[in-house]
Amino acid sequence: MQSLNSKKIKVTLLRSHAGRSESQKRTLISLGLKRIGESRVLPNLNPILGQVNKVIQWVKVEAAE
Repeated sequence: MQSLNSKKIKVTLLRSHAGRSESQKRTLISLGLKRIGESRVLPNLNPILGQVNKVIQWVKVEAAE
């Protein structure tokens, strides 16, 4: 994941969580991502970035204003 210098990040779910491990499904739900195309603006904190890094192959991360 590239370095994001903003205070908030926008995380968008790009692929379904069907067929993934239960841990990864729970991580997506805890990020607030349930449907493909759904986005959330989250604080740029280490625990959030750790969760995003766990499911990085299914999400798109952008800097948010």
